[in-house]
Amino acid sequence: MNPRIESLQKMLNGPRDGALLRFSLGNEFMKENAWQEAAKAFHAAVERDPGYSAAWKGLGKALSETGDLAGALAAYTQGLAAAEQRGDIQASKEMGVFIRRLQKAGQS
Repeated sequence: MNPRIESLQKMLNGPRDGALLRFSLGNEFMKENAWQEAAKAFHAAVERDPGYSAAWKGLGKALSETGDLAGALAAYTQGLAAAEQRGDIQASKEMGVFIRRLQKAGQS
């Protein structure tokens, strides 16, 4: 197993556990193409901080890779709202593109 993943997992449920730790874990799982695990980690991140737009974007990507396009669309939609609320213009633009792509794919 990836030593970075092991290190992050050891911190889970400890004093440093939070949205950033779960987000970091999700990113490490994505590097390994472990999409289910990444989705779980990103989901835990947004549960801890619903305004964490980067975690919503990661969740959307992970769900998309698992084939859960409806879940990905929902994650990107919530992420877009979070990004707009926080003024995160770049994340907002990116998720807007991902939403349009998923909607277009669903129509074909």
